[in-house]
Amino acid sequence: MKGGRLSRHCNTAWAPALFVAFTLISLACVSDAAEGLTNQHFPAETPEPRILTARQAYEKWQADSGKPIILDVRTPEEFMFVGHPEMAWNVPLAAQSYVWDAAAGEFPMRQLSDFVARVEQIAERDDTLLVMCRSGTRSAQAVDLLVRAGFRNVYDITDGMEGDVVESPNSVFHGQRMVNGWKNSGLPWTYDVDPKHIILSPTR
Repeated sequence: MKGGRLSRHCNTAWAPALFVAFTLISLACVSDAAEGLTNQHFPAETPEPRILTARQAYEKWQADSGKPIILDVRTPEEFMFVGHPEMAWNVPLAAQSYVWDAAAGEFPMRQLSDFVARVEQIAERDDTLLVMCRSGTRSAQAVDLLVRAGFRNVYDITDGMEGDVVESPNSVFHGQRMVNGWKNSGLPWTYDVDPKHIILSPTR
């Protein structure tokens, strides 16, 4: 959906389908906003953003003999307790705050200023980076930062670790993230943690 294009011309027969599509996009943005960061994906200045699904990213990793770096930019808590791809490195883009924002109705996140510097500890500018978060917001921001910093082969895993929410109100899983994503696509993941694969800020 994030990488799709709509034809410039359409007739009225397409109107119901377009309404449904835009409704789903709006719901996705609302769920992403809960991460506490802007839900603007790939600012205009980012050149030719490259996107993959979780399954496509795994296939790319396999095809290149495990050389691409799978970069998980969620918090260490998510990485440890929700699970992560077996081969992933955890370099958090943002830290969870614990000061309630009444206006936003959430505990907001704060972006970490040394994110790129920590990625530089494990990756060179020509390495292939496959970037993921929970469901696509933070990974898009991370890709933007990395491209601006000179990394040349960066991809966003748009459905992230947990994927999309179940939209059907008739489902017992309504509102739960059980559609797409690394975890829901049958790809290898684990709760086990190698502390050497978690790159934290010195102050964290």
